[in-house]
Amino acid sequence: MSHLCSQLLNRNLSGSLAPELGQLSHLHILDFMWNELTGSIPKEIGNLSSLQLILLNGNKLSGYLPDELGNLTYLLRLQVDENQISGPIPKSFSNLASVKHLHLNNNSISGQIPPEIFNLSTLVHLLVDNNNLSGYLPSEFSNTPNLTIIQLDNNNFHGAVIPAMYGNLSTLVKLSLRNCSLRGALPNFRKLSSLKYLDLSWNQLTGSIPSDKLSDKMTTIILSSNLLNGTIPESFSNLPYLQLLSVENNNLSGSISASIWQNNFFKTTARLTLDLQNNSLVNISGVLSPPAKVTLRLHGNPVCNIIDKRNISQFCRPEVGENYIDSSNNLSPICYNQSCPVDNLFEYVRDTPVSCFCASPLRIGYSLKSPSFSDFLPYKDSFKMYLGESLGLNLYQISVEPYFWEKGPRLRMYLKLYPVAGIGHSHTFNTSEVLRIKHIFTSWSFPPNDLFGPYELLNFSLQGPYADVNIEHRGTSIDKRVLVYVVLVAVTCALVLTITAAVFITKKHSSHIRKLSRTCSSSKSSVKIDGVRSFTFEEMAMATNDFTDSTLVGQGGYGKVYRGVLSSNKIVAIKRAKEGSLQEKGEQMLVYEFMPNGTLQYWLSAKSKEALNFGIRLHVALDSAKGILYLHTEANPPIFHRDIKASNILLDSNFTAKVADFGLSLLAPVSNDQGILPDHVSTVVKGTPGYLDPEYFLTHKLTDKSDVYSLGVVFLEILTGMQPISNGKNIVREVNLSYNSGTMFSIIDSRMGSYPSECVERFVALALKCCHDKPEDRPSMLDVVRELENILQKTLETRPDLSKLTYTEPSSSSSVALSNEESVVPQNMSGSDLVSDVMTSINPR
Repeated sequence: MSHLCSQLLNRNLSGSLAPELGQLSHLHILDFMWNELTGSIPKEIGNLSSLQLILLNGNKLSGYLPDELGNLTYLLRLQVDENQISGPIPKSFSNLASVKHLHLNNNSISGQIPPEIFNLSTLVHLLVDNNNLSGYLPSEFSNTPNLTIIQLDNNNFHGAVIPAMYGNLSTLVKLSLRNCSLRGALPNFRKLSSLKYLDLSWNQLTGSIPSDKLSDKMTTIILSSNLLNGTIPESFSNLPYLQLLSVENNNLSGSISASIWQNNFFKTTARLTLDLQNNSLVNISGVLSPPAKVTLRLHGNPVCNIIDKRNISQFCRPEVGENYIDSSNNLSPICYNQSCPVDNLFEYVRDTPVSCFCASPLRIGYSLKSPSFSDFLPYKDSFKMYLGESLGLNLYQISVEPYFWEKGPRLRMYLKLYPVAGIGHSHTFNTSEVLRIKHIFTSWSFPPNDLFGPYELLNFSLQGPYADVNIEHRGTSIDKRVLVYVVLVAVTCALVLTITAAVFITKKHSSHIRKLSRTCSSSKSSVKIDGVRSFTFEEMAMATNDFTDSTLVGQGGYGKVYRGVLSSNKIVAIKRAKEGSLQEKGEQMLVYEFMPNGTLQYWLSAKSKEALNFGIRLHVALDSAKGILYLHTEANPPIFHRDIKASNILLDSNFTAKVADFGLSLLAPVSNDQGILPDHVSTVVKGTPGYLDPEYFLTHKLTDKSDVYSLGVVFLEILTGMQPISNGKNIVREVNLSYNSGTMFSIIDSRMGSYPSECVERFVALALKCCHDKPEDRPSMLDVVRELENILQKTLETRPDLSKLTYTEPSSSSSVALSNEESVVPQNMSGSDLVSDVMTSINPR
């Protein structure tokens, strides 16, 4: 009992924290990150004198921060960010004698920052951005000897000034006061020898920029959208690691020297952005010829009117941002003669001492909450070394992809950790290694690092061969019933019935069926089920000639699929779960309408002797999108599919595509009692690698845009014939690279014959929008359907021959008609017609 912890990260828990928590006197770690907890933080937590970590971020907690938390003299870390907490920061926090990290950002905390908390000699990181703080900026900051990060962006200090004493914070690495309603002059920061990152943008600061030289370690200077005047200091030309200088939207005048980029230390991967737009700069001294990796923006300055200034026009166009694709990980081993079971979350590992080493990685959602750089790429290898030293792993065992910036700015990433490669080594981590690595992440054991700052563990997923690892090892957990009043948000039987995803056919007796039926009848969900049929085990056996191999048409990780003929002479496909995949006693089967042309995956693979032309592929894409749109908007109740992939899109005799397999589907959220419609479903990550929405993987928040992402990957498969993940290459990244480099048509599947290039280009652009990292930048499913309809109309106007149901022989450019008159999709097809029928129900033998 001397070292208890509650680590319930990302468990889809709802409900509220119980006051009885205060009785757990030996508790060291309280971890409920990324759940759906509501209510307030119990003041009784302040009784837990042994508590070292409070990790409650990423919930829906409200109310005030209890004064009693100030009693926790051994507390090292308080994370309550990304909740709905209001009220002031308690003055009692000045008693947190051991605290290093106060992460209170993204709440509704108000009032004055208590100056007393800056007497905390141990405080390292203070993150209180995105709140409702007001009052003044305490000069007492300078009393905190170990403070390295101050992040107070997006508060309202009502015209307060930045105290000159902030120029004496010798340990400060990052100062971020963006959009805080600050006035007055810029302090002189020349004494801040550790400073790397300075953001004072979107305030009302006046006067000139101090001419004294800043730290040689500076990576980022953001002073944009103020009222600054005078010239850009010459000292900015002597910052060797500078990545971003942003001073746009000020009143700066005079000349800018070309030495600002000439003296920069350019590493192989380093880039420099100089955003000087909308000032009064009249001249560029020196040769106006910056290197390719320098982005110079001069739009809105008088210098752009100098006609005879060489090359000036290319730097004077208004910029809307830039997209940069990290291509550093594109080299992959070629292992054609090897076998790596990607369906079970295995993949080839890059740069290993053993060529074509196949392994299953641990997958971890991770975020840098306040990094001290603007461009991650030059520091990517350093970051991998930092992780490797902390975790005891080699560099090749660590993959960092994808990664992207989000508001904050915070850097979100997806880590993969691979086992050691070599003869005699396992292709997976053993249980003790999994637990060791997880402990390092969840106990915040990484050493401090000025560049990377504080990190956030978003999830630690145990999938594939790790799914059965018991992370609740003895001695480190406690009885969850004592710990909290929470409700596990699980998949109910009502959901199973809604998606008609399984039929349980018992060979023994029906007691567990009756029990399941009683449970379902008590569910709060009201579900409408049309066209559901019951089958006995004998009917299934008779339909398949007792499941003989002659009726076998396919198999996968779930089990085998048989072609069956019912007593009504209707042909069906029967998916029978293999032993070991059952969740209930007895048999588990799915009964589908039979789709004679199989899966889209087959037709796109090398196994197919025929190749579909562009017309059929476009129709298949449109059918699939209409089917998903139906699930999202017209099904009763609406459904998120959650496992859209080429093998779950079936083709009938006319090559009409239908979306199938709802085994992982979930009900879409519905309005609560206040009429508020949640924008996501919080759930454990399920799905197929390569098709998984990265945002869903990182946050466990499933939305309609998660299905959009997966369908976008299918579109890329349709266009290129590539697999989502092959030999370490990711289809989204590969197509993005080709699209942005102007070589897109080189990766289009040559087997589909000729096509109108404009329509293919529009289809590629749509697919890539669907696969955008950020869900808000993806189109809705309705927009996807409309754009596909427009592309199809344009295609048929340009190439009427593609309206026929044809496929293309791979060895010839000629087409063979499968049906002389029918178009691929009858015009009266509705969305529900494009969702494969599943004729199932629960029935005893």
